[in-house]
Amino acid sequence: MESDLSTIIIFLVVSLTLILGAGIWIGLALMVIGYLGLYWFTPIPAVNVLGTAIWTSISSWSLAALPLFIWMGEILYRTRISENLFRGLAPWVNWIPGRLLHVNVIGCGIFAAVSGSSAATTATVGRMSLPELKKRGYDQGISIASLAGSGTLGLLIPPSIIMIVYAVAAEVSIVRLFIAGVIPGIVLMLLFSSYIAVWALMNKHLAPPPEPSMPFMLRVKSTAELIPIILLILVVIASIYLGWATATEAAVVGVAGSLAISWFTKTLTWLSFKASLMGATRLSCMITLIIAGAAFLTSMMAYTGVPNSLAAAVIDMDVNRYVLLAFLVLLYLILGCFIDGISMIVLTTAVVLPVIQASGFDLIWFGIFIVIVVEMAQITPPVGFNLFVLQGLTQRNIFYIAKVSSPFFILMILLVVVMTMVPEIVTWLPSKMLNR
Repeated sequence: MESDLSTIIIFLVVSLTLILGAGIWIGLALMVIGYLGLYWFTPIPAVNVLGTAIWTSISSWSLAALPLFIWMGEILYRTRISENLFRGLAPWVNWIPGRLLHVNVIGCGIFAAVSGSSAATTATVGRMSLPELKKRGYDQGISIASLAGSGTLGLLIPPSIIMIVYAVAAEVSIVRLFIAGVIPGIVLMLLFSSYIAVWALMNKHLAPPPEPSMPFMLRVKSTAELIPIILLILVVIASIYLGWATATEAAVVGVAGSLAISWFTKTLTWLSFKASLMGATRLSCMITLIIAGAAFLTSMMAYTGVPNSLAAAVIDMDVNRYVLLAFLVLLYLILGCFIDGISMIVLTTAVVLPVIQASGFDLIWFGIFIVIVVEMAQITPPVGFNLFVLQGLTQRNIFYIAKVSSPFFILMILLVVVMTMVPEIVTWLPSKMLNR
């Protein structure tokens, strides 16, 4: 069986490299590899498995939340949220060392709860904040770095698209996973803001002079336009956490609320409605195709026994489970140089999850772990998605962006280490809220 296993693994690595390198869509590439694997290594009719695997993977009711949350983000993306975000947040952070740089962190945290997408969060907040920071004389390096790191919050702050994909692939509760992401998300935001404050205190010569203080009521007035967005986020998240609605039902509330906000702010036109619908459709179809392809490839690997054989091999090797985690971090960072986060998750869960379960890790905890590692891959060259977005916004070299963003990369590694040493950071809140 060992020679068969090694042959199958070599086939998977070589075929993935060749087919993905040829520029074929990831979802179709996974289907082709799954078909060839079944044809060559098993007597099972590949066409029969193809139909069953695809239908089972995309007919899940849990997956219905995915296009709805994407549409919610697309609708709000076309409102005035990006215009109001800087104006509403800036007066409240003037007293913190680093001042307006914290708008990147807080703004990304807010928009992450709207969009669920790292690239969308980075692009939206970046379009708004980078010109303002440059105009006010802030150092470009830390401005770009704070946005690169904070933009990854789009994956961790619920509702997160990538969490839904992982929950469906790992067959775990979307609601539990959303709740598990709250404390790590807040901790990561605090780490980012703490670093910005320390940097500002150590580099006072690079910071512009403080802006005039604004009266309290004027601050409240400047923030008033953000209140509908914040209330919508709170309603959506609270309805999930308090058990009033499933993730899919909460997504429906989010879409309805987004449409209402767009209507009242007079940004809902037929063109913006159609653009949001088409944008959500394109992204949802792309993700669904990847999930379907990965499900077929997963079925192929299950029939050939690859996941169970690898899990047994790891157990026989008696590898320390923390060494295993370190290896997985390295694996995902390497994969992040070539493919996007969603593809990474759906491509690897079939092989990785049996090994993780055999090593005694909780699948909800591992879901947050893998999301943070994928966040790290978003700012890892040469194919970190956030790096591409920032390159388009700033016209700076992608390796320069990666270099200035490295402190935020290190902070994410620190969070992973702390989570590993104290897993309750992830598991405590869902156990308290859902086991009452």
